[in-house]
Amino acid sequence: MSYKIIGDSCCDLTKEYKENPHYELVPLTLQVDDTYIRDDETFDQARFLELIRESRSIQKSACPSPEEFMEAYQGDEDMVFVITLSQHLSGTYNSAVLARSLFYEENPKSKKKIHVFSSDSACCGEALIAFRIQELAQGGTSFETIVKEAGEFRDGMHTYFVLETLDFLRKNGRLTGLASLLASALNIKPIMGEDNGVIIKLSQARGITKALNKMCETVIEAAVQSGIDTKNRILGITHCNCPERAEQVREQICSRLKFRDVYIVPAAGVSSLYAGDGGVVVAL
Repeated sequence: MSYKIIGDSCCDLTKEYKENPHYELVPLTLQVDDTYIRDDETFDQARFLELIRESRSIQKSACPSPEEFMEAYQGDEDMVFVITLSQHLSGTYNSAVLARSLFYEENPKSKKKIHVFSSDSACCGEALIAFRIQELAQGGTSFETIVKEAGEFRDGMHTYFVLETLDFLRKNGRLTGLASLLASALNIKPIMGEDNGVIIKLSQARGITKALNKMCETVIEAAVQSGIDTKNRILGITHCNCPERAEQVREQICSRLKFRDVYIVPAAGVSSLYAGDGGVVVAL
């Protein structure tokens, strides 16, 4: 059966995957002051980060409309799989689900099968779920089995990240100004993770190098304790304007764990908004 994988624009894909006919991204819209930026192929990360640095207001992101998802659902594919930002972080999941209902209302005789996944993650985490779906679909797996196995993959996936600065989270309303000021004064970098799609703080360290090292140790410990067969998994790394840090993280984790492949990708718009300049996200 033919298939299509649809992600929102927080699903960080390389140019190769974006050009793959089995993939399509539905973009969010970013707002910095009075400037609106569509998170698609026209996104300019350098300009965007500069706009954020110059802004004192809260930056925002707006999820795609149900109509935009419905347009993506069109086509001759028998199976459509949608992967969105965690439903706890964005309204994108709800928009995609509503679009699915509207699609069937307008196409009551359609035999197209559509499933919407909340990734319970973001960035490279969304991409890893997409890769798992592609692998299953190319192997001739049924729609129902893909939904089951991709859901199990998502539930067993772990996401972690370290930020260079808390200013981006503070400007997005994720931190109080006092917490950000205190952390900045002490050069404290948080090591963050997710719990069922909700962002949580796991630990912290003074200085970005120590924080990245601590995140790598956390990744390694979690993989061992969870019994993840990393030799059959892909390690995903999204970085925001810091390829050297992404490579250092890869080297440190892969010195202790063996993976089938490593996927390193620069952050697109939504990821850049929340990770901030210098942020690194890891998923496995």
